[in-house]
Amino acid sequence: MSILGSIMNAILGAGKAIGVPGTSPTAASAVDVEAVLTKAAAQKTEKLDWRNSIVDLMKVIDLDSSLGARKQLAKELKYDGDTNDSAKMNMWLHKQVIQKLAENGGKVPDSLKR
Repeated sequence: MSILGSIMNAILGAGKAIGVPGTSPTAASAVDVEAVLTKAAAQKTEKLDWRNSIVDLMKVIDLDSSLGARKQLAKELKYDGDTNDSAKMNMWLHKQVIQKLAENGGKVPDSLKR
């Protein structure tokens, strides 16, 4: 499975599996991305800023957040910038992942769509 596929499955699938409001498998409503990630982050001992960091978002859902994994994700999402500029790439990746979640059944608050 692709890294993006793993992210989508972990967040959108978890919302349905753990019974986050608005994520019933039979409901037509979207998965509440913020609720899923907030609940997952609360179970971690490390304070993770998943709202602003792709690294922390990946850590919250127990995915490899190494530079290599993020470069692979950038390739999957067709990033055309310099992957050696990890700060710029990371900001772009976070925005794209949030956008993809919204496009694929995720309810994403405006505060995350920046």
